[in-house]
Amino acid sequence: MIQILMVLVGMLIAVVGFGAGYLVRHKIAGLSVSAMETQAKRLLEDAEREADTIRKEANISAKAEVLKARDEFEKSTETRRKELSQLEERIGVRETNLDRKVAMLDRKEQALEEKLAVQACKESNVEERLARLRAKEEELSALLTRVAGMSREEALKLQLSQLENELKMESGILIRRMQDQARETAEREAKKLIALAIQRYSASHSSEIVTTTVALPSDEMKGRIIGRDGRNIRSLEAETGVSILIDDTPEAVVISGFDPVRREVARQALEQLITDGRIHPTRIEELVEKANEDVWENIRKAGEDALFEVGIGNVEAEVAKTLGRLMFRTSYSQNVLRHSIEVSQLMGLLAGELGLDVQIAKRVGMFHDIGKALDHEVEGGHAVIGAELLRRCGEAAEVVNAVAAHHEDVEAQSIYAALCCAADAMSSSRVGARSETTDLYIKRLEKLEAIANSFPGVEKCFAIQAGREVRVMVEPDQVTDETANVLARDIARQVEADLKYPGQIRVTVIRELRCIDYAR
Repeated sequence: MIQILMVLVGMLIAVVGFGAGYLVRHKIAGLSVSAMETQAKRLLEDAEREADTIRKEANISAKAEVLKARDEFEKSTETRRKELSQLEERIGVRETNLDRKVAMLDRKEQALEEKLAVQACKESNVEERLARLRAKEEELSALLTRVAGMSREEALKLQLSQLENELKMESGILIRRMQDQARETAEREAKKLIALAIQRYSASHSSEIVTTTVALPSDEMKGRIIGRDGRNIRSLEAETGVSILIDDTPEAVVISGFDPVRREVARQALEQLITDGRIHPTRIEELVEKANEDVWENIRKAGEDALFEVGIGNVEAEVAKTLGRLMFRTSYSQNVLRHSIEVSQLMGLLAGELGLDVQIAKRVGMFHDIGKALDHEVEGGHAVIGAELLRRCGEAAEVVNAVAAHHEDVEAQSIYAALCCAADAMSSSRVGARSETTDLYIKRLEKLEAIANSFPGVEKCFAIQAGREVRVMVEPDQVTDETANVLARDIARQVEADLKYPGQIRVTVIRELRCIDYAR
């Protein structure tokens, strides 16, 4: 720092001297030699004085800077010295703590070694005792085998059999207790809800039967329908996609076809042909086209009327049209469209009692069987088919899931699926809702009795109340009171898996022990 200041002072003096010389030369030109010498001397003296002054000031400034730098250095050195002193103290404390911990770890290690030695001794003693116990166990096992007269495996099987019987007895007691507790609350509340829904909803109890028989004014009309070389009937079958059956039945023609809409188109077209009297291929084509338009217009109107009756809005045209096709679909002679309206109303009433969304419940009930209108066109169950149609048409996820889950084809994600199952059963199992043929009825009863007779301990069984209940008589020495509950539950689960039926079937297991003696 001092050298830099000295250089600066030298440079300043040189500049001053250069300026002074320049001024001297400038003055000399206008002055005399003596005056110039006098003035030059004065200027040199002034310059020397200024240079001395500047040199002194520079020396003072340099000394001040040196003193300031020295003070700052001493201060920083003192601070660093204090920090180092504190660091040394902390290191010393840590070393002391480490020494203490090392000593503690040494003591713990020594104690652990002593404990391990004691444990090893104990393990050795335990192994010796175990060896003695195994030898004693083998002696006792051999003794028990000789005394009981059976092997170890036979004794184990006997013990497992006894344990299984005890578990069955305990499970039967638990099932009975849980059933009693459930009946106290669930059955009362369920009956209350169902009774309220049925009382508030009024529907026709007659079964609508869709027929494919067309009445004729006379048997002469059969020949006109057939036409020359069968051209009329072939044209009618080609246009409608159904089969026209003309047999010996007096004054009647039977229309056969898998699609109910096509059967209806063929029925209306045939009735119009009979009324018109002009039966030829061209007229058949015209009337079939007109009947097809009328039928689809009626289908659209039927779907819209059903939605209006229930109070459902904001429905896609495709959904309404597909819903109207259920007008020509029946299930056990029950019209599916009327059944859907009934289920929708019942679900709305149940949802209102439970504090749920009534509109969602009604939509689920109305659309739960919509897949039946398409199940002959698309592979799969009607619940999944209907759910896919609703998903494609933008229905809510809750509605789609409840429709798909009402026959347990998929996992239910809301309570609306359970409500749909309940309302569906109420609608289909009410008096007069559905009818079965005698053959189907007898087969269902025989299958029901066969399922019950397949269980061990069943003496005989009877299907009563039109198949709504099966009463099972059991052998009292093979089935106890506790296992009777388990048997009833197993039979009910087997019936659910093997049979399809509306409503529910009650399984009653009867165990009766009669002790008879005679006094002579």
